[in-house]
Amino acid sequence: MSRLSDLRFRTTTGFQRHVGNPVLRRLPFQTVLETTGRVSGLPRQTPVGGRRVGDSFWLVSEFGERSQYVRNIKANPAVRVRIAGRWHTGTAHLLPDDDPVARLRHLPRMNSAAVRALGTGLLTVRVDLTS
Repeated sequence: MSRLSDLRFRTTTGFQRHVGNPVLRRLPFQTVLETTGRVSGLPRQTPVGGRRVGDSFWLVSEFGERSQYVRNIKANPAVRVRIAGRWHTGTAHLLPDDDPVARLRHLPRMNSAAVRALGTGLLTVRVDLTS
């Protein structure tokens, strides 16, 4: 990874971790992905942008496998997603063969624009919802 990409990653994730995420996850209708911490075993909630299509929820990780929630999914794919204020359980799948740029065209515009602008290793994630 280049120095510029690494700087963008550290700056963005630092802001998200300490400022953006604590505020956004408290908003009742913000979409939130809850994973289980791969080391702590505790629930970890991350605000995300994505869209429900039938019994699946789709999102694109802006930093791919460097994202903490993606690392948690790799360790335990059982997740919960809060969509429109309601929690749903499901199983997350990482889709490295999917075209994340094309996928972003079908997801919410504001979030997709931010992911494209800040992201350095896009990765599509599909959550198959069970409830």
